[in-house]
Amino acid sequence: QVQLVESGGGLVQAGGSLRLSCAASGSTFNIYGFGWYRQAPGKQRELVAGIRSGASANYADSVKGRFTISRDNAKNTVFLQMNSLKPDDTAVYYCHAQTYNLGPTYWGQGTQVTVSS
Repeated sequence: QVQLVESGGGLVQAGGSLRLSCAASGSTFNIYGFGWYRQAPGKQRELVAGIRSGASANYADSVKGRFTISRDNAKNTVFLQMNSLKPDDTAVYYCHAQTYNLGPTYWGQGTQVTVSS
């Protein structure tokens, strides 16, 4: 089992920055990759950024050049640095963990990000 706890969401003006954190605990040795997803009201959950062992990070086109995903393996924490935020970035952001060999996946509880115009 893996537990994920997000933090760092909040209210920010357009053009501002936020840094989300996701702390993993439990069987973290099984984690192959992390992802940040978001879900805006009335919309489907979408992948924002992902990072996997031995691979480059990947990003949604809408956030390329503005968001950066990173991972601190020693602290079992993954981050999402969000710069130049736009009102369209308003959503609940979820941390996701994928285990090796297409094993179980895990979700955090979500953290609200609101960008005002």
